[in-house]
Amino acid sequence: MNTIKLFQYILLGIIQGFTEPLPISSSGHLVILGHLFKTNIFTDLNFEIMLNFGSLIAIILIYKEDIIKIITGSIAYLQTKKPKHQPDFTYIMLLIIGTIPAGIAGLLFKDLIEQLFINNLKLIGFSLLVTGFLLYIIRNSTGTIDDNKISFKSAFMVGLCQAIALIPGISRSGMTIVGGLLNDFKRSTALKFSFLLYIPVSLGSFMLGINDIITHEQIAIIWLPYLLGTIAATIVTYYTTKLFIKITTEGKLIYFVYYCLVVGSLVLLLL
Repeated sequence: MNTIKLFQYILLGIIQGFTEPLPISSSGHLVILGHLFKTNIFTDLNFEIMLNFGSLIAIILIYKEDIIKIITGSIAYLQTKKPKHQPDFTYIMLLIIGTIPAGIAGLLFKDLIEQLFINNLKLIGFSLLVTGFLLYIIRNSTGTIDDNKISFKSAFMVGLCQAIALIPGISRSGMTIVGGLLNDFKRSTALKFSFLLYIPVSLGSFMLGINDIITHEQIAIIWLPYLLGTIAATIVTYYTTKLFIKITTEGKLIYFVYYCLVVGSLVLLLL
């Protein structure tokens, strides 16, 4: 594989890392860029799975202390039933409930959604406008609910928002944060729940797709560009997520409102 091709894969990893944690739709951007550069690399499902895995690694690194606490606390609760560990066990149950809608929607409608949107730039442009509009609604929300007060109903509602984000152009992080803030979550609570909710979805996608990747007939050729793209996605996702957490906690979501509205409008008008 030549140097230009390798650079394209690395560039895609950078794009994934930048767009995945931000409320601007990574899938929508990949479709748009694929159209602009006239290449099918942007719609390589196996490579997309690896890029998402790279983003997953970054999210785990950022929230590793919370993840360890939740897991160890849940195990301790199952063993001892001590009340002090119950919030950790409850949080895992909340994440499971929040994952169910996207899991069901993915199994039932993912192929249909891809057929409708993969080459339909107008629909993607419209979806970006929808994302921008929803972000505008909650741009100043602060909320009062912290991690220990999330209800199962609220977790399910956030999960429904994540399911809607299967549509390219509708941001997963944006929709889950919108869902959290509309349910009166604090900004930090909405951010944490949103990114932890990404873990089971991304991990499930990776587990389902890894066999196709390692048994690919061209694995001897694609392993290096896949690896480089994944590393790029991991590094960029890590630092972009840190930046996004800072921007959101400071109440500056309006930046992403402008971005989605501008890009969505340009797609509708020019592509």
